[in-house]
Amino acid sequence: MSTISNVEVVNTDQGVTPRRLPGVDGVWVAIGADSVIFAILFGSFMQARLHNPAVFEASRHTLNMNLGGVDTLILLTSSWSVALAIQALKRGLVDRVPRYLLGGVLTGLMFMMSKSVEYFEKFAQGIRPATNDFYMWYFTLTGIHLLHVVFGTSLLTYLWVRARRRAYSCSRRVVPECVASYWHLVDLLWIVIFPLLYLQRAV
Repeated sequence: MSTISNVEVVNTDQGVTPRRLPGVDGVWVAIGADSVIFAILFGSFMQARLHNPAVFEASRHTLNMNLGGVDTLILLTSSWSVALAIQALKRGLVDRVPRYLLGGVLTGLMFMMSKSVEYFEKFAQGIRPATNDFYMWYFTLTGIHLLHVVFGTSLLTYLWVRARRRAYSCSRRVVPECVASYWHLVDLLWIVIFPLLYLQRAV
């Protein structure tokens, strides 16, 4: 009887290619746990906002919405580029993989630079996590997310170096799929953080 490998999709006896989650199960467990932690943080933020809506709304207006929008566009572009890399692997177009991964790396670095500029603006204005509850949550949520971006960009850099050496192919794509799945989580988390902090009115 045919089996499904994490490395390669094998046809069943009926000749039908089974569908599977990309990567390995352990990565999806980690992604699920990370998502639960962020869900708790998001819920706690909204609960805190209910208790002091005026401060949260006034503080929200001090955020740089333009940079937040740019950050969103950067991460969406980055996820798209990484998705193209995985698609290229599946189709055996290994020559295209490094350039798509490089796009993911560069956009990850762009996000870090953009967020550094935003933090610098806040510190220059005398704003710190201890300024009020809103900024405590702002620095907590964006800071933890930024650590995810740094880690994810490091992983993409590793993939890029390995892909240039043709270490991956259609039948050897588990590691790239694991990293891509994690990177899409990073993108998804920001898609929630951006409207939650920058766009949603408190009152």
